[in-house]
Amino acid sequence: MKIQDARAVVTGGASGLGHAVASRLVSLGAKVVMLDVQDGPGCAAAEALGPNAGFIRCDVSAEAEVNSTMAAARERMGGLNLLVNCAGVIGAGRVLGKNGPMAGEFFTRVVHINLIGTFLCDKAAASLMQANEPSEEGERGLLVHTSSVAAFEGQIGQAAYSATKAGLAGMTLPIARELARFGIRCLSIAPGIFHTPMVDSMTAEIQASLASQIPFPRRLGKPQEFAQLVVAAFEIPMLNGETIRLDGAVRMQAQ
Repeated sequence: MKIQDARAVVTGGASGLGHAVASRLVSLGAKVVMLDVQDGPGCAAAEALGPNAGFIRCDVSAEAEVNSTMAAARERMGGLNLLVNCAGVIGAGRVLGKNGPMAGEFFTRVVHINLIGTFLCDKAAASLMQANEPSEEGERGLLVHTSSVAAFEGQIGQAAYSATKAGLAGMTLPIARELARFGIRCLSIAPGIFHTPMVDSMTAEIQASLASQIPFPRRLGKPQEFAQLVVAAFEIPMLNGETIRLDGAVRMQAQ
């Protein structure tokens, strides 16, 4: 598949990694619909990216909303062959915190958004992609998960977040195997420490400390690099069923 032929839904597209992906895709001639719960930033992002970009408000943890929104996005673009799941929450909190044990509702919310939300988007998109006209190699679409190095080296306070990111990596292969008969691929990208809006809120000293942990390049990851990998994945059919670390060889410590 060629990137200029991509008809992509990007969740969490109003900011961060999702916005970087949407921007990259549009710059290469693709069409994009961004999904997010941030109405203002989402509409502004779509307007800034031009006529090949759109925005629809969507809570990825609401199944009926995901189904209707995915269908509306396909209608708007005249097709759907790429889903990039970037919607998510950090969900930081200790199991036994200063104010007592973590509330089950807190853990459940993180799971609903990060893990179940991705699954709901996957199945809604795949259901539509299976009707696509196949490429010369029989391809009909690609599903991308945003996992994290926290899936493998979760730090103290990341029990909920790490559980969801490990879940995303864990369901990648079975989904890829199941959807292979439709020519739909599935893979995960596990970014390390990236310069996202959350990092922007940190002091320069903290940002420098985070960057110093990365062997090479000794800097924070750029959202544009994540977007570049999405583009490469779309155009390389053999990238399937895998979780790719994008982390500068960092291995996170306990805290």
